[in-house]
Amino acid sequence: MNQIIEQVETSSNDSCQVVRTMLQQALYEQKQAFNQHGQESYQERKAHLENLKSLLMDNREAISEAINKDYGNRSHHETLFAEVITVADDISSTIKHLKKWMKVQKRKVDHTVYLGAKNRVIPQAVGVVGFIVPWNFPINLSFSGLSAAFAAGNRAMVKMSENSIHLTELLKSLTPKYFKPEKLQFFTETGVVGIEFSKLPFDHLMFTGSGATGRKVMAACAENLTPVTLELGGKSPAVIDPNYSMTKAVERIMFVKQFNAGQICTNVDYVFVHHTQREDFIKSTQQWVKKHCPNIQHKDFTSIIDDKAFQRLMDTVEEAKAKGATIINLSEQDADAATRKFPLTLILDASDDTIIAQRETFGPILMVKTYQQPQEVIDYIVQRDRPLAFYPFSDDKALVDRYIQSVLSGGVSVNDALFHVAQHDLPFGGIGGSGMGHYHGYEGFLTFSKMRPVFYQANFSFIKFMAPPYGKFATRVMNFIVKRK
Repeated sequence: MNQIIEQVETSSNDSCQVVRTMLQQALYEQKQAFNQHGQESYQERKAHLENLKSLLMDNREAISEAINKDYGNRSHHETLFAEVITVADDISSTIKHLKKWMKVQKRKVDHTVYLGAKNRVIPQAVGVVGFIVPWNFPINLSFSGLSAAFAAGNRAMVKMSENSIHLTELLKSLTPKYFKPEKLQFFTETGVVGIEFSKLPFDHLMFTGSGATGRKVMAACAENLTPVTLELGGKSPAVIDPNYSMTKAVERIMFVKQFNAGQICTNVDYVFVHHTQREDFIKSTQQWVKKHCPNIQHKDFTSIIDDKAFQRLMDTVEEAKAKGATIINLSEQDADAATRKFPLTLILDASDDTIIAQRETFGPILMVKTYQQPQEVIDYIVQRDRPLAFYPFSDDKALVDRYIQSVLSGGVSVNDALFHVAQHDLPFGGIGGSGMGHYHGYEGFLTFSKMRPVFYQANFSFIKFMAPPYGKFATRVMNFIVKRK
């Protein structure tokens, strides 16, 4: 028995070493190419962005089909909207603004002793950026990051999810037609790749996923002093003002809740409804689902990604029910393990010790809580990890401002959910338990750039008169400066 265990451990160690060597070699080649080439010009960066867009648009049908295979069933329209159209717009917007972003910035020179000198800030690439990408929006979450990284002039290595095998193999076969390996490479997760990937001495690493894994990634990066951007999700709340249209709020919340079967990090995780409107909310959601999602087996209703995630959702509902929560199956169809289709479900009266109240749902289940005064909503949210997103529904500007000022979150959509993420001129990122750092738009360009300060001394400098031994002139100059403070 001991001999068998030793053989298994040796095989595992050999596998890790093979992966480690492969990744280290890829990173070495990219860093060598970066060091030899130097900073990319505007024309080079623009060309790389155009190639990235071409890789997406030329192969969008094959990409959609690969994602569909990875999911078991993924709505083609959802893929087009969230993975193709949104990303293509992002890249186009980046190209449009790139020249302005790259422009050397003039900065003020301090004090008269530096008369004639100049200060500049030069945006420069940091080198090689690593991306660890989840399965829920694999193209969006890889290509949007690549758009920002390429705009900044970097090279990139992308580690895809174990649940995106078909897509990863497709990207690995397509990418060499658009990029040299020393510019961009994709890697398949085999069980050990992610761990070894996070240990590499990248110049920046971006991770999207769970908070538990994010902590491990950050710890690994700390060994190399690698800067990190973490997008971690969490429980994002919505609150409906009793004076706001219930019909409008429901149609907007439920559209987002059913999108990708609720498997979105910025989805509405739970909603606060005024205690007088609880039944109205339930009835409105039932009517919306009956109209828009009457059959969960339809191809437009996306599957849960795998058996483990499906069982997790089943356990979430059963546990809440066992602890006294009210369960309302809005689709009136049972969850189907064979197709991994899960009905849109409301959970009401859940106690604070239930899974639904404590963990990110990541599925088509919506926890409903009631409130009487806005302060109850604020108190509940701020006592927990800061969410990635917050969704107040109200036409009362003062009330919306109160919520925004009182509840700190990664981002906010007012009178809708999710769509602040699709605004290319808005930064996207979490805070606290929901992550750190930003990407998208100019902030993404900044994230993957070194905003390098450069001081240009004038031909003549007063500093030479300030050298020791300090005489009367130096004393007068110092006194003059001090008096101006």
